[in-house]
Amino acid sequence: MSELRLTALALPTAQVGPVNPLPPLFAGADLHEVADASQADDEMRYNIGYGRVPSVMPYLLQDGYTRERAPAEHPAAVLENATLRATFLLGAGGRLWSLIHKPTGRELLFRNPVFQPANLALRNAWLAGGVEWNIGTIGHAPTTCEPLHAARVVRPDGTPVLRMWEYERIRGTVFQIDAYLPDDSQVLLVHVRITNPRDTEVPMYWWSNIAVPEAPDVRVLAPADAAWQFSYDRRVRHVDLPAPDGQDLTRTTRSQDAADYFFDVPAGRRRWIAALDAGGRGLVQTSTDRQRGRKLFLWGQGEGGRHWQDWLSEPGNAYLEIQAGVARTQLEHVPMPAGARWTWVEAYGLLEADPAAVHGEDWAAAREAARDGVDALVPAGVLDAELAAAAAWLDQEPVDILATGSGWGALERRRRVRAGEPPFEVSGTPFPDGTLGVEQEAWLELLDHGRLSPAGPARAPLSYQVDPAWEQPLRDADGWLALLHLGVLRAHAGDFEGARKSWLHSIEHRPTAWAWRSLAVLADRDGELTEAARAYREALRLEPGLLPLVLEAAGALLRAGAPQEVLSLLAALPEEQRALGRVRWAEARAALDSGDTERCGRILREGIELADVREGEGSLHELWFAHQRATGSAEPGLPLPRAYDFRMLAAS
Repeated sequence: MSELRLTALALPTAQVGPVNPLPPLFAGADLHEVADASQADDEMRYNIGYGRVPSVMPYLLQDGYTRERAPAEHPAAVLENATLRATFLLGAGGRLWSLIHKPTGRELLFRNPVFQPANLALRNAWLAGGVEWNIGTIGHAPTTCEPLHAARVVRPDGTPVLRMWEYERIRGTVFQIDAYLPDDSQVLLVHVRITNPRDTEVPMYWWSNIAVPEAPDVRVLAPADAAWQFSYDRRVRHVDLPAPDGQDLTRTTRSQDAADYFFDVPAGRRRWIAALDAGGRGLVQTSTDRQRGRKLFLWGQGEGGRHWQDWLSEPGNAYLEIQAGVARTQLEHVPMPAGARWTWVEAYGLLEADPAAVHGEDWAAAREAARDGVDALVPAGVLDAELAAAAAWLDQEPVDILATGSGWGALERRRRVRAGEPPFEVSGTPFPDGTLGVEQEAWLELLDHGRLSPAGPARAPLSYQVDPAWEQPLRDADGWLALLHLGVLRAHAGDFEGARKSWLHSIEHRPTAWAWRSLAVLADRDGELTEAARAYREALRLEPGLLPLVLEAAGALLRAGAPQEVLSLLAALPEEQRALGRVRWAEARAALDSGDTERCGRILREGIELADVREGEGSLHELWFAHQRATGSAEPGLPLPRAYDFRMLAAS
């Protein structure tokens, strides 16, 4: 009998923490910038350049976490039948955290033993493990560490469905995830629908990122004979499978460096991807044809890659990722027409295939053996039938509300009504007024009364908008707060001169740290370092104790060649803040730049832990080597301390 129930999952937890109040005007975009796509075809090259965003706005960054963990319980939903038990974290983007094959007791996913945010997502905070649902723009989704709306729905045959949904603010679309386990099903079924309610085309992105255990006997298989390789040198290469340059990339423990491999699946072949152990068993994901792409990500066996694995979990918990998306690669957005609804069905289960074949030297025989196992587990016709049958219940109203997401869908519903635009079709994915919260209060006031009432110049705005639909209401509202928001909206649209004028007018109404800081970020972006430093000083004069502002200003002052000023700025911080990793790094860098190599060396020896070190960031190892060069001790054999080695390429 299929069952859906609520529970709580206890994990050692580092809380995500509060958002950074400073809007990421030109930051937060993904790392997948392409330097060379000459080997890509015309369609891929177009999609690579299409739909890029300047930042993760209107979302704020989630960088308030640490490395300190304490036991905590996380709300979860469990789907279970006789074969599988699936656990979803409702407060972490609806992530499928665990999938257990009950007859064997086998965990099919990499289930992280800890809840530890790290800086890999568009908004910074990200979790390793399970299956993550990514939508909107290239990268780990803005909702990956946020609660989703969740409810119980019942199919016509009585099967319970876990429905999760949210309004995605970058693209202005609604996504809906319906997960269910029919009584006799050997696979978890996940129906996904994306709705574009707008009257314009939007660039779209979706990838289901699946973490599975990595081991020397695990091989990744997919129905392709070639792949698009993308590594941290930002180049796209078309390579043969399984062993370009003599190294079998489908056996991930044999690779030194981190890399992405997007399988070049020929038209007409069934879409699937699997990671199988020495016995020919492991997780498989397959889908209907809308989900076109398949990918392998590996961390590599270099010191930096192994360090990342430990950093994201606990030592001894290595994983790799097999992924599936609506484009061929994660470097692309695809055009979604106005008013379109895209749907597909994904299936997750235990694949069993001939171990001699899947681990043999004949790649074609290996993938065909795995394909035969997929067809036996869940025939393609079964998924096609599920997709067709879902039309009867996708818009069915929830039976019980299990969790509440953000109030942004409710605000957008209200805005559309007031603007006379077509309303959301939300019977199956409701956004009731009861979900509106403090982040939406200012925008409700603007909608209903045509004004923004500031709480006070010392209080940072709780939220921002970049949808052009809000420009005219902001222009009509006037006042320092409306002008501040208008500048943010214009900057996101690329109207930098209009943004600058709005922020200057905001300051004329009322000088605030928020407008001065925005002017500083704009000047820094334009390479006007002297002007950026001046604007940061004005912002700090108004809000000297705001740590995110202090750190941002310190970075700009370092780029402007003012390390002594940075040291003075940091010295004024409270002792507990001076002990934080980002502050210690800035102090060490400023000391080195001012010629105080002894002070820099002492800080490096004592240790700098950047809780939010970014994937691909070189701050730590670059500082270490810079100090070595400055002191004349850059010996060829002098090792970089492991604590500072997050390099994604061994030679970087």
